[in-house]
Amino acid sequence: MAEPLTPTIRTCAKAVVVHNGRVLLQRATWEGQDCYFLPGGGQLPGEPLDEAARREVHEETGLTVTVDRMLWLREYIGAHHEHAATEAGTHRIEAIFHCTPQGDPGTLGGHAEDQVQTGLEWVELEKVPGLNLLPHALRQPITALATGQPQAGYLGDVA
Repeated sequence: MAEPLTPTIRTCAKAVVVHNGRVLLQRATWEGQDCYFLPGGGQLPGEPLDEAARREVHEETGLTVTVDRMLWLREYIGAHHEHAATEAGTHRIEAIFHCTPQGDPGTLGGHAEDQVQTGLEWVELEKVPGLNLLPHALRQPITALATGQPQAGYLGDVA
């Protein structure tokens, strides 16, 4: 009999980098599908979340950003979602920050891209709902940035 799995909580920082009505997204191929993700990743021990967002954006996109404010807090508890059988030990907490680029936002290319990353793209905020942006729960809140009316706060355990 297998021993019960003990979930490990991983804290992450993600960035909604906005410039001229567009958001910077990573194009990716994940589980056989073309999709998009926000830049960002795991927090290092002793690293404040806003610094993790800034570091991850620079590593994955080459951009230096200013972290303006935290927008949302999202959880993902794998045992509650579609891939529960394989992700039962996954529990991720993501702080999602609004960021603005410093310097030339057209110069892209990070030195530590995610393995699934296939490119970077500036996407008009209004087009986000039609994208396969993962997690899907972020599509509407990101689109609301176009009108300046995003709901800030806790998004819950969403996929």
